Amino acid sequence: MSEDDIQDFDQDALEEAYNRALALEKAGDFDAAAEAYRQCLEIDPADHGGAAVRLASMGRGETPPKAPDAYVATLFDQHAEAFEAILVGQLGYDVPNLVRAALEEQGLGPFERMLDLGCGTGLTGEVLRDRVEHITGMDLSERMVEITHEKGFYDALYVGEAVDFVQHADVEPFDLVTATDVLPYMGHLEEFFEGLSELSNPGAIIAFSSETLAEDEFGGKDFRVGAHQRFAHAQAYIERLLKANQFALLDLQPITVRTEQGKPVPGHLVLAKKAQA
Repeated sequence: MSEDDIQDFDQDALEEAYNRALALEKAGDFDAAAEAYRQCLEIDPADHGGAAVRLASMGRGETPPKAPDAYVATLFDQHAEAFEAILVGQLGYDVPNLVRAALEEQGLGPFERMLDLGCGTGLTGEVLRDRVEHITGMDLSERMVEITHEKGFYDALYVGEAVDFVQHADVEPFDLVTATDVLPYMGHLEEFFEGLSELSNPGAIIAFSSETLAEDEFGGKDFRVGAHQRFAHAQAYIERLLKANQFALLDLQPITVRTEQGKPVPGHLVLAKKAQA
C-alpha cells in the first residue's frame, strides 16, 4: 500500500468496520455484516479490503465485474513472503505443474516467447523455464514481482493489471501465454480474451486455470462470486469467448484448483490455440 493510499482514507475507521463486518458474517448475521461492509466502501471507495466481493459472496450486493485492484494488490503484497508456503504447502496448489503436463501431453513446445500473467512468485515460469527461450512476467503485486525478480527465472517483469496489460502493453506478441490463478480474481472476461488474442502470435498457445461451480449454481449467469470471495466461471462462457477471439480449444479438463477449509475447489485447466493467419 502506497503512502497515497494511506492518506486517502481513515485506516482505523476502516479496520473497525471491516473487523465488525467479518465477525457479523462469521456469526451468520448477514444483513448486519452487509451494512458494515457498505460502511467500509464509504470509508474506502478503492476497496482495499474487498468489501464488494464479500457482499456479492453473501448475496447482499451485485456481482462486480472484477475484484478491486486495490484489494488484489494489498492481499498479495501482504502475503508475498509466505505465498508459496500457504498456496502450495497448505492449499495443495499445483496448477503450474498441471500446465506443463498438459502441454507435454499435447506435444506442444518448446516456445520462443512466453507471457506469464499474474506471475506471482514465479511458480509457472520456474516450471517451464527449460521449455521457453524468453519469459515475461506480470503481476499486480509489486512485492510478488520483487520476489520473482530475485529468483532469476524471468527475462522481463512488469507490475500491472492483467486486462490493461494485454490491451495496452508495448511488447512483442507471444507464442505461449499462461494465466494460472488469474481468472478467479476477474468476473467479466470479454476484454481479457480480446487482449489475449491481440498479444498472441498466429498459432500461439494459451494455458489458464479457472474456478467453477455446478451448472445450476450459476443461475444462468456466466460468472459469480463463490463462497471464498473468488470468481467462478461457467464452462460455456469460457468456450464462447475462446471461439469469439479466434482460439481453438485443445483441452479442457476438470481439476482441483486448491483445497479450501479442507474441501477441494473445482475448476478447469484450459489449453487453446490461436488461429493461423
